[in-house]
Formats: sequence, C-alpha cells, structure tokens
Amino acid sequence: MSEKIKPIAIHLPQFHPIPENDAWWGEGFTEWTNVAKAKPLFKSHYQPHLPADLGFYDLRLEEARIAQEQLAKAHGIYGFCYYHYWFNSKRILEAPLNRKLANPNEDLPFMLCWANENWTRIWNGGDKDVLLQQNYSLEDDLKHIQVLISYFKDDRYIKVEGKPVFIVYRANLFPDIQETIKLWRHEVKKAGFEDLYIGYAKNTDYETLKNDDGFDFSFDFQPNFSNRPSSIKNGVFKRYFNSLLHKLKLPVIDKYRLVYDYEAFSKLQMKTGFKENEYPSITPGWDNTARRKENYFVLHNSTPEKYGNWLDYIVKNYPWKRMPESFLFINAWNEWAEGNHLEPCQKWGKAYLETTKEKIEK
Repeated sequence: MSEKIKPIAIHLPQFHPIPENDAWWGEGFTEWTNVAKAKPLFKSHYQPHLPADLGFYDLRLEEARIAQEQLAKAHGIYGFCYYHYWFNSKRILEAPLNRKLANPNEDLPFMLCWANENWTRIWNGGDKDVLLQQNYSLEDDLKHIQVLISYFKDDRYIKVEGKPVFIVYRANLFPDIQETIKLWRHEVKKAGFEDLYIGYAKNTDYETLKNDDGFDFSFDFQPNFSNRPSSIKNGVFKRYFNSLLHKLKLPVIDKYRLVYDYEAFSKLQMKTGFKENEYPSITPGWDNTARRKENYFVLHNSTPEKYGNWLDYIVKNYPWKRMPESFLFINAWNEWAEGNHLEPCQKWGKAYLETTKEKIEK
C-alpha cells in the first residue's frame, strides 16, 4: 500500500451541450440549467448553489478542464473518477475526457466509473419515461471492454499493481455479473495488463453483492444508507429526525421528501465502522432539489467544519494498510445540481477544498 492517502474526486462530465440533451430538455441544456433555477424550499435552505472561482464553465474548453485540474492538485486531490456512459455501443458525454486524452497538458490521474443506469426523466418526475436504456449481453460487454482498454493504456490512467481500476456503479443490474467480469479480465490480460482491478459503488441496492461475485473491492458511496445502524431501518431514525426537524421548523421526512441533518448523518456513518475490501468515502453535502421537486433528498446544514470532522475521523481510523491502495473517494468534485461539490461556491469559496487538504496532509 502507498503510504500517502490518495483522494479520488468523482467527476460529472455533464457541463456541455449535446444533441441528446437538446432534444430531451431544450436547446443548450446542461447541468447548469438546473443549477441556476434552483430556489430555497424552506427557512435556511441553502439554494441555489452557484459556482465561484471557475464560473459556469463549458467542459469542451481546454481552459476549463485545466483550471479544474490545477485547483484539484493545489488542494491534495490525487485524481478524478469520471462518470462514463455506454448504452450498447452508444457513447454520451464523452467529449471532455476524450479531449483530455488528446492533451498532454491535462495530467491529473483518472479512472472511470460506468454509470450504467437507464437514462430517464426522473429529474422531473418521469422515471418511467426511458430516454436511453441499458440492455446487457456478453457480446456488448466485449465491445465495451475493447473501448475501455484504449483508456486503460493511457499513462495517466490509475492502476493498482499494474491493473487498471474500473468501477461499476449499479452492479446489481447485470443479469450475470460474474460472467461479465470473467470476460473483461480475459480481454484486459490479452491486451497486456496484469489484470483488471474492478470494484463497485456500495450503496443500499448493492448490499447483497459479495467479493465472490468477481469484484476486487467496493467503495462506500456516500451518502450511503447501507452503512447505517439497524435503528434507522426500523423507523427510529425517521422519528428522531422528524422530531429534530420539527424543532428546527423544517419539513419532516415522508416518502417524497427527505431532509436530514448533515452532522447527525455523518456521526451515524462514523459509528458503522469500515467493511472488508471496501474503500472509504465521504460527501461534502447533498441537495438534489435543483433537479427534483419530489423525491428529493437534502443533507441540511453542511459546513466545511462538519465535513472536516467526518473526514478527520476517516483519515485517523480507516485501516489503510489492509487495502492495496490508499484511495479515499469523495462524492463529488462537481455535482452542482445535487448540492454536492468540492469546487468553490459563492457561499463557502474554497473552504471545502482547503479543509480536504488540511485533513489529508496533516
């Protein structure tokens, strides 16, 4: 294991127009469209989340991507984990990363996470209206890994003991994930690599997956409700927060709207401990009301100090020596429409980035 903790910030490449989004949401749509129209829904609700130092950037531009990398490197971020989109050989939102690959000046290390869900109109309540559908087959898996190998061969691609790191977001959606992983490992070895270092994002839906499904690791995707005490599952958590929110004059939890206190949530996460073969993760905040008017989820009252307390606990208590690398996943670098970003905002400036650097490097 490397001695230095390596923060990996999850990166959303949604900040540039594409023909598909023009057709589905209106001409010129990007994630900034949702961000700019957000409004506070209750007293002391922090919305809208507006960018500061980097502004409303366009990820097609070299200047924007380099500015992101420089900011990340200056604050101790080791690399980006880019969301990768593949729908039966159809690529989408691939331009920013492809332009990075062609530009040696963009030298921040990176890995990929396949966001393998259907694309739907869930943002505006139409979750059954499928825009792009995932259809799994070994034939498609073969085509996919052959494209991925071209990324793996890049010197900037993050590898562990010579094995390129690849993450599947929703591993439970595959009809036979073991066969898929076997095929991928075979092709990666055939391409000259030692093997594939493959993981999945661990959250509520993925609790039943084990290492014998073929994975090398998982990471604790935050906010994560699979890492929670049993008291949350039986309703104590809901009753506790309804009482707390009532005192704070905030909306209570129901099946459509969830508002949790960030500090209380982070303390619950700290109490759960760390799982076998699982890298730690943290989120600076969460608020997807910019995308959703129903079924939204808010981690309310996040501050850099509270985030720093959670991060400090992970740094000091995670058993770093038991994994082959020292990855710490941060969700996310730039999920602006989910209120979930390390990038500077107009309220906090660089405070979350500065806290990250302070806690990681001390």
